[in-house]
Amino acid sequence: MRVVITGGAGFVGSHLVDRYLRDGHDVVAVDNLCTGSLQNLDDAGEHPRLTFVRADAAAPLQIRGGVDLVLHFASPASPAHYTRLALETLAVNSAGTGHACDLAERTGARLLYASTSEVYGDPLVHPQPETYWGNVNPVGERACYDEAKRFGEALITTRARRGPLDARIVRIFNTYGPRMAAEDGRAVPNFIAQALAGTPLTVYGDGGQTRSFTYVDDLVEGLVRLAAHDGARGAIVNLGNPEETTIAAAAAVIAELAGVPLQVEHRPLPPDDPTRRKPDITRARQLLGWEPRTPLREGLTRTLAWWRSARPAS
Repeated sequence: MRVVITGGAGFVGSHLVDRYLRDGHDVVAVDNLCTGSLQNLDDAGEHPRLTFVRADAAAPLQIRGGVDLVLHFASPASPAHYTRLALETLAVNSAGTGHACDLAERTGARLLYASTSEVYGDPLVHPQPETYWGNVNPVGERACYDEAKRFGEALITTRARRGPLDARIVRIFNTYGPRMAAEDGRAVPNFIAQALAGTPLTVYGDGGQTRSFTYVDDLVEGLVRLAAHDGARGAIVNLGNPEETTIAAAAAVIAELAGVPLQVEHRPLPPDDPTRRKPDITRARQLLGWEPRTPLREGLTRTLAWWRSARPAS
């Protein structure tokens, strides 16, 4: 099988590259490196079945030859990145999603689109099932990401209804693990970087807001199953951890695992920051036989070990 992965040098994308190579497939990784890094592909190295294309996935995808699967994962995904790259985020999830659909239709490939739990906004329904339409501010600071992903979903589902496109959509909840960028701005990399530097951990609000922390290996397993499932055409599936964790609790665990006293610096909650996150993963369990397997402490221990080895003290 030949797999095209946009955002292939990103956090999740690079783990998908590794998985599909390990499973014996040919992989084309497309990335403009605006938030991704070639270091994320170090494990793939000079693999003979890997082709890296430096290109903007918001432009037409110039991929020659046959393609069996398109994974559209190109997009800034953290508030720090999509705020800085707001227009680029809108473009890659609108025009870029259209180009991913074009490639899939032209080659007869299957398409998997990486959407997000942010389509639910600050939810009024808890936990969040795929049938929930969300509570999103369409003109707020986060709209460049939230609404871009909602538009990407609308574009794909509309094209699938009107044509031959075999597509499915995954709504990804808070994922963490090796290769998260230090400047990512999300809770786990922030806390790890601060704990290892011996500085207070920045907690926004009172820390009582919750997240669904999913280890990246678990997410990748769900993605591979969803992409391969012949009966998932047109499906929208939550992939996340139904075990709710407060931000304050996550900070305490990371400080403990890093072996440092817990010091916290509270800052105001950012606008439209969701107060609760918990996926209903009934559909993933029934359709894919999937649920996360890695406990938070185990996943954070692995992530800390990678962080220490990848970023040695100067």
